[in-house]
Amino acid sequence: MKNNIILIGMPAVGKSTIGVILAKILGYHFIDTDLIIQQEEKRLLKDIIESEGVDGFIETENRIISRLKADNSVIATGGSVVYGEDAMKNLSEIGTIVYLKLDYRKLKYRLGNIKNRGVVIRKGQKLYELFRERTSLYEKYADITIDENGCGIEKTVNKIVQSLK
Repeated sequence: MKNNIILIGMPAVGKSTIGVILAKILGYHFIDTDLIIQQEEKRLLKDIIESEGVDGFIETENRIISRLKADNSVIATGGSVVYGEDAMKNLSEIGTIVYLKLDYRKLKYRLGNIKNRGVVIRKGQKLYELFRERTSLYEKYADITIDENGCGIEKTVNKIVQSLK
């Protein structure tokens, strides 16, 4: 049953912040998949990345999110969820996937220090390369794309609500 709303996009586009507000407006539950991963693994995302490496983290995320069950929920995902085919298959079966799109300059400004955020980025990879690589995946999986450029949180939430009608 596709009665969930799944938010995808780069780190710092506001998936968690917007997700909480959207859930309140719709009367839905709110789920943050990063927190689910941390609870199941009993460690922080950055610690998983540090010990398992990027590929190990992606496998862990894919395994956990591919089993995620939810009802009437807004689900904020980690930016790297689109690397997991099983996870994305599950998410597309249980909900409408909304891609929160932000241009690179604004994203770079919002992100600040990516090390502290637990961003899944390969050693030596530049943020712009990661942005380009993921953008095509976000577009591939999105049922709805919301352009956040020039929008505050409230305007973005309103755009999502309108696009779901």
